Amino acid sequence: MRFAKMGAVLHVLWGLVHIKAGLDGFALGASLTSGLVQGKINQGAWDVLAFALAAIALAVTLNWKNDAVGYWASLVLVSAADLGFIIFVLLPGHIDLIPGVIGPALWLGAALFSSLGHWQRKGG
Repeated sequence: MRFAKMGAVLHVLWGLVHIKAGLDGFALGASLTSGLVQGKINQGAWDVLAFALAAIALAVTLNWKNDAVGYWASLVLVSAADLGFIIFVLLPGHIDLIPGVIGPALWLGAALFSSLGHWQRKGG
């Protein structure tokens, strides 16, 4: 159960980092001229914020209890969010490695500990 709780804590931290990222996205959008680009930036900020809040909600309600549905939902949700960031932002160099790698590192840690908890729950 300790592995699952550590995974839940890392998911919450991932969510908090992404709440900040979503708010930063809205600030960027506000600095742009009204139009499609501003709208797409704000949409992306909204999506990041939604991923963050969903990850936190799953972590505190299901992952903390080592729930199987919570495990799979968090794994898919956070992986989908971070893979897009890694492919389209981090790898092309649109953000510095530090702080850019913080979110993916939290994702990988959360996935590792949650997986260990999930396998431990299943008994192997």
